[in-house]
Amino acid sequence: MNDMYKDILTGTVFATGLLGFVSGEFIISSALFATAAIASNVNRNRKEGNAGHLSCE
Repeated sequence: MNDMYKDILTGTVFATGLLGFVSGEFIISSALFATAAIASNVNRNRKEGNAGHLSCE
């Protein structure tokens, strides 16, 4: 998947979580916020590369 599509998907999940929070669906919105945060961190770490990571090789 292209980086732009990943960013759009992460933004959509975040916006859906925000709408769920406003409507009172706190458990669902918490799960969506967590999903957006994890996806954002994974995307950022992949963009930075493997610098500083240990390997078994």
